[in-house]
Amino acid sequence: MQANYNLKSLNTFGIAAIAAQYVAIHHPDELSPFLPQFQANAPCLILGGGSNLLLPDYFPGMVLHNCIKFIEVTEEKGNEVIVRAGGGVNWHEFVLWTLQQGYGGLENMALIPGTVGAAPVQNIGAYGRELKDVFLSLEALELSAGKTRTFSNQDCQFGYRDSFFKQPENRNRFLITSVSFVLTKQKHQLYTHYGAIQEQLEHKQIKHPSPQDVAAAVIEIRRSKLPDWRIYGNAGSFFKNPVISEVHFKQLQTQFPGIPSYPAGASQVKVPAGWLIDQCGWKGQRQGAVGCYKYQALVIVNHGGATAAEILAFSALIMKDVQEKYGIELEREVNAISTTLTP
Repeated sequence: MQANYNLKSLNTFGIAAIAAQYVAIHHPDELSPFLPQFQANAPCLILGGGSNLLLPDYFPGMVLHNCIKFIEVTEEKGNEVIVRAGGGVNWHEFVLWTLQQGYGGLENMALIPGTVGAAPVQNIGAYGRELKDVFLSLEALELSAGKTRTFSNQDCQFGYRDSFFKQPENRNRFLITSVSFVLTKQKHQLYTHYGAIQEQLEHKQIKHPSPQDVAAAVIEIRRSKLPDWRIYGNAGSFFKNPVISEVHFKQLQTQFPGIPSYPAGASQVKVPAGWLIDQCGWKGQRQGAVGCYKYQALVIVNHGGATAAEILAFSALIMKDVQEKYGIELEREVNAISTTLTP
C-alpha cells in the first residue's frame, strides 16, 4: 500500500488526483488485509483502466486498482465458446485476443478503453452492440462482507450504459474479479448497419466481412474520431446519446429536418448527442484548459492542467445549450467522483 499516491497516469483524463491510500490488487486474496477497513465503511474507490472516471483533486480514502489478469476458455459447446477473463485485463487487448482465436461477438466493441472488470459496470457498447449481448456471468468480491458473489446477466440489471453496479448504493461496493462471455466459433451474425461500418467495408471492397474485418473497420473509425488520451486527456464519449419519445422527435423534425436518429424500442428514438452538441456550435470550442474535441463534439478534452471542477462546469454549459435549443436533457456518461472531498 502506498500513501498520497498520484493517479495522473492511471486516469485517461490526466487529472493529477492524489489518493490518500493506493493498492494494486493482482489476486483476490490480496484484499484480505484490507477487508476490516471496508467493513467499517471507509471511503473506497475501485479503479480499472481509469477511462470513464473524472477524479477529484484529492480522494481521502483507499483506491483499489484492479490488476487481476488472466484469460481462459472454460467451455466449448457446438458453435459456442465461453471465455473467462480477469477484471484487470485491458478490454481492447481482450477483444483482439478473442479475434485471434477466431471467436466472434466482440468485434463492434474494439478499441473501447478500459478493463474487462469495468465493462459490465458501464454495460459498454458501440455500433449497435452492447456488452449484455454476449455477457454470461461475473464474479465479484463484496468488500463489506468479504464474500464472493456470482452475478448472472439478469442480476446485473443492464440498461443503456447502466447496470446494478452503477446504482448509487452499489458503487465501489464490489470488486469484479472475473467476467465470462458467450462467443461464437464459426457461424456468427455480424452487425454492420450502425454508424459508418458498412461504408468503411465498402470502401475496402469487402463484400463478405469476417468479425476481424468488422473490428478493423471499427478501429479505423474510432481512431479517426477520438483523440489519443495520452495527447489530449479525455474519457471518450462524455455524454450518453439521449433517448426521447417519437412524439418529441417528430416535433424536432419539423424544426430541424436534418436531425439524425436510431430506433430505441417502442415509441422511442435515440438521437446522437454529438450531433446536438455540434449543432449548438461547441465542436472545437475551448475555455482555458478544457475544450470540445475538434473532430468529435461528444468528446471533452483536457488540454493540460484542467481540474475535474473545470471539466464539469464546461460540460454544464453544453448541457444548458442543448436543453434550450432542443428541449433535450443530456446525461453525463462519465462517472464523476465527488469533487467536494478535501484532505
